Amino acid sequence: MKSSLSFAPRLWVERLTLTNFRNYKNVTLDLGPEPVVLAGANGSGKTNLLEAVSLLAPGQGLRRAAYADIARVPGDGSWSVAAKVHTDLGAVDIGTGLAVGAENAAGRIVRIDGVTKPGSGVLADYVEVAWLTPTMDGLFTGPASERRRFLDRLILCFDAEHGRRSSRFERAMQQRNRLLSDEVRDNARFQGLEEVMAETGVAIAAARAEASAALQAISERRRERDQDSAFPWAKIAVEGTLEADIGAMAALDVEERYRAALRSGRERDRAAGRTLEGPHRSDLVVEHGPKAMPARLCSTGEQKALLLGLVLSHAELTAERQGGRAPILLLDEVTAHLDAARRAALFAEILAIGTQAWMTGTDAEAFSALLGRALFLSVDEGRAGVWPQG
Repeated sequence: MKSSLSFAPRLWVERLTLTNFRNYKNVTLDLGPEPVVLAGANGSGKTNLLEAVSLLAPGQGLRRAAYADIARVPGDGSWSVAAKVHTDLGAVDIGTGLAVGAENAAGRIVRIDGVTKPGSGVLADYVEVAWLTPTMDGLFTGPASERRRFLDRLILCFDAEHGRRSSRFERAMQQRNRLLSDEVRDNARFQGLEEVMAETGVAIAAARAEASAALQAISERRRERDQDSAFPWAKIAVEGTLEADIGAMAALDVEERYRAALRSGRERDRAAGRTLEGPHRSDLVVEHGPKAMPARLCSTGEQKALLLGLVLSHAELTAERQGGRAPILLLDEVTAHLDAARRAALFAEILAIGTQAWMTGTDAEAFSALLGRALFLSVDEGRAGVWPQG
């Protein structure tokens, strides 16, 4: 069922087909550009649908699952997600999945308009997706690696090269760590890897610093619009050696400084068994603006409100940079622990931003403020259909 509502051009999924995906043997959803509400019991397959949409973007999706684990059981080990997506480049057919007998494959098949591509990175040129799941509720109190991953995913929505730079840095660092572990001391074997790490590492740090500053600016703009917003403004920064240097000197000088630090720190890194300096050590630092309190010290409810505020700020920033086209938002169990006022505020922001937000919940009534402005689907044990309304 497609909506009869009229919308400005935007990024949205018109049709989604899953085959042997999680608990779905085969299902096709026909959609409109408006938000999508998925209502059903726990374990019915709501989050599986969000995961399928997340795989229309680069990476391992919102669960970061091994591709072999996505296949339906019982089954032959294969699975597929196919979608017609409206993008800046027009309507595009995207297909991705795992073939029969490829259970141990590290990557997944990706096809754009029927043409096979070398990896999922190309999807960044077509689709921008951001998500918030219950497992992220502890983002501010968990390890720094999770906060870096969160920020990098946000950056990918308006900088498709960020993921490629990050992959190059990780590969070079892993090879350097292997040389250290193997007791190699030949300078020539390190130089090329450290050159790549310096070039990509500084670019990664610069992108993170720029993105955090832009998010801070959007957060302050949101504060000016609504001092009493349900989703408080935040102070946002990235802490790290490279980020500090970027704020004080030219990028080429930062690269040279990092290159020298890698060279002089080889024996220290060898003893530690890993590279101790670089963008993989940085941290996203968030402060609750109205309370002037680190996010990690805030209550669970305040942390969730801050997270939602960050995601909404990012969606607004992406739309601003993409000519009004907001990313697709995947919000799993988003109404949990939100009172009626915060739910209404969230829905109003989603509609104002103009995103095809996919939201899940066990109670369709929690989304009643969206009746007539969103597509409601009932999910039940691997089946999904239009929710009876009226």
